[in-house]
Amino acid sequence: MDIYLPIAEVSVNAPLLVALGALVGFISGLFGIGGGFLMTPVLVFLGIPPAVAVSSMANHVAASSMSSVVAYGRKRAVDFRMGGVLAAGGVVGALVGVELFRWLRLVGQADLVVSVSYLIFLSVIGGLMLTESLGAVLRRRRGEPPPPRRDRRPPWLYGLPLKMRFPSSRLYISAIPPLALGAFVGVLSAIMGVGGGFVLVPAMVYILRMPARVVVGTSLFQIIITTAMTGVLQAGRNQTVDIVLATLLLAGGVLGAQYGARASSRFRAEELRAILALIVLLVGLRMGLGVFVEPDEPFILMSGMG
Repeated sequence: MDIYLPIAEVSVNAPLLVALGALVGFISGLFGIGGGFLMTPVLVFLGIPPAVAVSSMANHVAASSMSSVVAYGRKRAVDFRMGGVLAAGGVVGALVGVELFRWLRLVGQADLVVSVSYLIFLSVIGGLMLTESLGAVLRRRRGEPPPPRRDRRPPWLYGLPLKMRFPSSRLYISAIPPLALGAFVGVLSAIMGVGGGFVLVPAMVYILRMPARVVVGTSLFQIIITTAMTGVLQAGRNQTVDIVLATLLLAGGVLGAQYGARASSRFRAEELRAILALIVLLVGLRMGLGVFVEPDEPFILMSGMG
């Protein structure tokens, strides 16, 4: 059953979009990410303009993340104070990112920047995650002890001003690093249509040194606020949010996220990171190919932009 998307100006199969939303929601709950990094390229492959795909995904990511946070909150695996600080930075980053995205559309470079951003960020982060996780899996299978952890209290992290206590994470650190991370993720959310969990989760573990048990839930909590703000700003400033598209994705995403959060406890952490790294690499490379492969139709007509 095809349905017409008024903002994207294309017809798509409605049940297929609902199923894709459920799949991405499941991945979101399983790995603690927004899932936008996976769904945005899929929407582009289906013929939806990148600007509309990026903007509409923010609503899907926010709803899927909210569904997952409910499940993690029941297990007391969310640091709401840390999530709030990250989200405060995310709101500022979203404001900057939406204005930057508007400027890129006006100069006709938005599609190129989206593709190159996916190629660079997903390839680099996916490669680093895969190397680290495969090393952990191999050490465990060989019976080797894990490498000694570095100083859990790096001087630069604990020497900054504006210190705050985060009881759930058992940390007493400056609010500046979480704010900066949140702002960076907010810009990515506006430019790439992602929640930023693929950046935030490793950063929370290796930079902020948060306990693994609260990382996923806290990341998803931050994603809710940042992507919700991004969606509102994109709709108001760029008029690129397709409500019909977002609704179809939400229908499957909320349900899939619940099952993903429940399934996360069945896997080892290093195995989850290895699977996620492979997905990140494949999506980044596939999206980036569009930059170098000559299209079938080099010249197309684009609708006017306000």
